[in-house]
Amino acid sequence: MGMAISPQLVDIVDTATGVRSFSSGGSHALRVCQVERWGLRMEYTTPDDPFSDTEITWLLPELNLRLTQQKPRSRHAKGGPSELTAVRVLREGRHWRTTDLLLGLAAPGGTTARIVRSEEFAAAVAGRVLRVGDADLAMCTVHKTLEELSRVRHDLSSWLAHKHIFEVWPPY
Repeated sequence: MGMAISPQLVDIVDTATGVRSFSSGGSHALRVCQVERWGLRMEYTTPDDPFSDTEITWLLPELNLRLTQQKPRSRHAKGGPSELTAVRVLREGRHWRTTDLLLGLAAPGGTTARIVRSEEFAAAVAGRVLRVGDADLAMCTVHKTLEELSRVRHDLSSWLAHKHIFEVWPPY
């Protein structure tokens, strides 16, 4: 059975209104939408997600990465891994346009990070949904990040500090 190929996922954040709009047509009002020296900090509730209460996302445009953590709905549930996704970010004034490059890393903390979404990525490359330049950017970004994380024993906070981002992750 072949992998279904979906169009590229693009979202646009309007920092003035605090709204994140998705290529699917949906949008979320952001609870936090803050431009930082290292990128963009976002947080919004996920009322339709049965397991997650909140999504926290940092866009790191100089690193071509989006860092995401889902906060579990139940205070007794263990949170899932943080995910570092390769992205292309274009900032035009108050608008931040992010194109998902369909390849990333799951970084559970305390254990080895692993590459995720590789089947979706391969299908998008084969189906020419991803351009060659975007596919190369995704591969280079993910492999470089994995190598850098391995040097700090897969500790995201240490890796962020090495990148001169000293805020606490995850931020709750």
